[in-house]
Amino acid sequence: MSEITIPLRSNDEAFLVLGPYDRFAKLLRQSLDIEISARMGNLRLRGDDDSVEEARRRIEHLLGKSRKGRELGVQDIEGILMGRRKSGTNVGNGSHPGSNANPALVRGAAQRGPAVGPMKVHPVEPRNENQRRYLELIEKCPLNFGIGPAGTGKTFLAVSAAVQMLRKGEVRRLVITRPVVEAGEHLGFLPGDVHQKLNPYMRPIYDALFDLIDGEDLGRLEEAGVIEIAPLAYMRGRTLSNAFVILDEGQNTTIGQMKMFLTRMGHGSVMVVTGDPSQNDLPSKVKSGLADAVGRLRGFEGIGVTEFVAADVVRHPLVAQIVRAYQAPSRIAPRDDEEP
Repeated sequence: MSEITIPLRSNDEAFLVLGPYDRFAKLLRQSLDIEISARMGNLRLRGDDDSVEEARRRIEHLLGKSRKGRELGVQDIEGILMGRRKSGTNVGNGSHPGSNANPALVRGAAQRGPAVGPMKVHPVEPRNENQRRYLELIEKCPLNFGIGPAGTGKTFLAVSAAVQMLRKGEVRRLVITRPVVEAGEHLGFLPGDVHQKLNPYMRPIYDALFDLIDGEDLGRLEEAGVIEIAPLAYMRGRTLSNAFVILDEGQNTTIGQMKMFLTRMGHGSVMVVTGDPSQNDLPSKVKSGLADAVGRLRGFEGIGVTEFVAADVVRHPLVAQIVRAYQAPSRIAPRDDEEP
């Protein structure tokens, strides 16, 4: 039994090796029967001498390619960590559909990519003019902003459009992210692994997906890496090519986080940012990255902005009334001991 430590240069390298929800770490554990963990900027490997040495060789191989600037897809990473010389793409040669391709050809390349298999998608129809325009802009523009009050279908319609494009082969994967910001509550320490800690924040996304895709198909696509749901912090350092990428709760990003996210866009990708400016959970002195981005980018070619209003709410009829009530000046009279 031996134990070795591999130093890492950043948290991004830890994520590269361990994968979303420890997906890649599980591959190493299963194939080599070792223990692997990350702590204090290092990876720790523990197991039989030969297994630990083989794991070290594979991880250093992966890190070496990443540090040389190679763009690695999920299949590339899995191929290296499983010790395969080749996977679905050319492992190690840096090739990746769209890395230097003509954007006009990328969507065709995506169609020739790995099939998602048979997938039943529940159809969704727009229920008002703003929703119809929103879907049209998503079809036409590589980057879209959907902003407005709760219940207007901003996120649900974006996920629906993404699933349809995935089913048709127009994109190869769906990436959904959101900032991990507590809504006015301090939840403290959450028990469990990374997946369990993040699940409460990602629950609204799963609710939308379960409404659109059968649970069995969703599990299969997540397992294959075709659908990825991750916190915004995991996006840093990545290039998202041939993907439909959704940033939900965009009002809770800082300006720096929004810039980081928007610059992840790769060839053949579609991005949608959704948010409700009236439900900003950032500290009072921190400017929202959503408002800043819309102000900077509105009117640029290839960028669509859809602004929903209370009349577009499609949840319970009371939701529209609640939205209007909070938009109107308060009619609550001050108590006797309060200033008017």
